[in-house]
Amino acid sequence: MTDSSPSPQQLDPDYEHHGGFPEYGAASPGPGFGRFVTAMRGLQDLAVSADPSDEVWEEAADRADALSALLAPFHAPEGQGPAGRSPQLPGMGSLLLPPWTMSKFDVDGVEMRGHFSRFHVGGNGAVHGGVLPLLFDHVFGMAVHAAGRPISRTAFLHVDYRKITPIDTPLVVRGHVAATEGRKAFVRGELLDGDHLLAEANGLMIRLLPGQP
Repeated sequence: MTDSSPSPQQLDPDYEHHGGFPEYGAASPGPGFGRFVTAMRGLQDLAVSADPSDEVWEEAADRADALSALLAPFHAPEGQGPAGRSPQLPGMGSLLLPPWTMSKFDVDGVEMRGHFSRFHVGGNGAVHGGVLPLLFDHVFGMAVHAAGRPISRTAFLHVDYRKITPIDTPLVVRGHVAATEGRKAFVRGELLDGDHLLAEANGLMIRLLPGQP
């Protein structure tokens, strides 16, 4: 990418409509939402690691039901709630995404830092292999956005696993747009533990057509 690269509006005259994709602005929730997401992440870890008596499980289920009842009246359409729209929070405030934070957002690429926890274990202390494509897909979307490309969808994503990815270890993931061809953006990424390459990925992101969801 150079300064002479066409703007998103030049690439897509309907850019302001993001194809058929709604434009979701960033949310600015109060501190209560951040506390809630942090507590829920801790609960996710306990949900896959705790081993209490059945009586405790019953009580935990009752409390989970009560929490669902508390929040149910506030159900909102996609793009209205703060989850996934809070860039100031790890994982953008989405429980779907690993709790990583952006450390670089530039036309040349993006970088995120974070760690995986017990919730992400697939077996024998290693992060589940299916979690890494989710992380890379998120990184690739951010890389396309940082490069000034219009809203795009993932056409394919390939991950090569080089080493076991550990939990509770500070890690770095990077991604950048390696090449473009019309609506296509070819992206690459890597996941690192210090100088050790844990996984690398490449993918294809395709710009939405006008009206395309």
